[in-house]
Amino acid sequence: MNNSEVTFAIVVGEHSGDTLGAGLMQQLQSNYPKAKFIGIGGPKMLALGFDSLYDMEELSVMGVFEVLGRLRRLLHIRKSLTDYFIANKPAVFIGIDAPDFNITLEGKLKSQAIKTVHYVSPSVWAWREKRVFKIAKATNMVLSLLPFEKAFYDKHRIPCTFVGHSLADDIPLVSDKLTARQALGLSETAKILALMPGSRGGELARLVEPFLQTAQQLLDSEQGKAAELQFVVPMISDKRAEQFQQLHEKIAPGVPVNIIVGKTQQVMAASDCLLTASGTVTLEAALVKRPMVICYKFNPLTYHMFKGLVKLQWFSLPNLLANKSLVPELLQGEVTVANILPLVQERLFEDQSALNQAYTDIHLALRQNASKQAANAVIDLLQD
Repeated sequence: MNNSEVTFAIVVGEHSGDTLGAGLMQQLQSNYPKAKFIGIGGPKMLALGFDSLYDMEELSVMGVFEVLGRLRRLLHIRKSLTDYFIANKPAVFIGIDAPDFNITLEGKLKSQAIKTVHYVSPSVWAWREKRVFKIAKATNMVLSLLPFEKAFYDKHRIPCTFVGHSLADDIPLVSDKLTARQALGLSETAKILALMPGSRGGELARLVEPFLQTAQQLLDSEQGKAAELQFVVPMISDKRAEQFQQLHEKIAPGVPVNIIVGKTQQVMAASDCLLTASGTVTLEAALVKRPMVICYKFNPLTYHMFKGLVKLQWFSLPNLLANKSLVPELLQGEVTVANILPLVQERLFEDQSALNQAYTDIHLALRQNASKQAANAVIDLLQD
């Protein structure tokens, strides 16, 4: 295939997908230096020359009722992309995460003889298992990040390649706390708690209040008074930082916080403990090897609609990968200061080094040179 003729279509819906997309682009560019990349991408992909037809933030929405409020716009974007890619056929379409948006798009394109790949398996092994048949119809290949996912697809005889996770490749096996603090200009001796209420506007709005109220009670506690306690807030973008700042001024202006934009991984490495939303960030935290308390809050209507459908004992990636309760999880109504505070105190002020071996086992299992593996799978599909 002539390099000048290769066009890769990619659609990502959030920042974790942008990271995966950027890694995949770099590997594909090494094989196809003149390739074009078009679709919907985030800032990391744009920096590599990606042509984004829409802003990624338009797809960054979670929950049934949140989606309903933007359904007309989302359907318009998907229809527009479908028409564009059918008229301007790419060599392959790669949907990265965002399954409710991407899998339908993949199905429409595959029906027009465009090869399709879905990168990051939906949690079909956890709930709505019948979605696996829609995935089989819509895609030529699934690229899975987690080892147990491939076994699930193999059982259903759906082509799947386990590629590992690029975060495990990029993050060192040891993340030095002192080095990170020096790079960020933070105290070398303070006890530091990272407050990480999420990268999506909705989840951030739901978690900022209990997180800041927990921080206030920590400051007022005997342990907090005795320690040089500091709170650092890593934000994925200036937009989210501004949202957090507005909520902070309204909810707990007396709690001192240091907001740092665009350096989440460094902030994790600099911290003693993380109070975090669920999601890919919890895997990143496990790879950085810091104790954490994980909270997850849906829109209440969304939660009541789906709470009976989920079959999992745990919802966070560290616990799913370890297949045991490695880190504490609080879901929906459990996300209260009364529940959060003692869990954070234990992990902030007591020795947590026993976690490191379990974290290291996860790290090694996922360290598979993921971006290269994913690119090789895409290239094999092109050449098939």
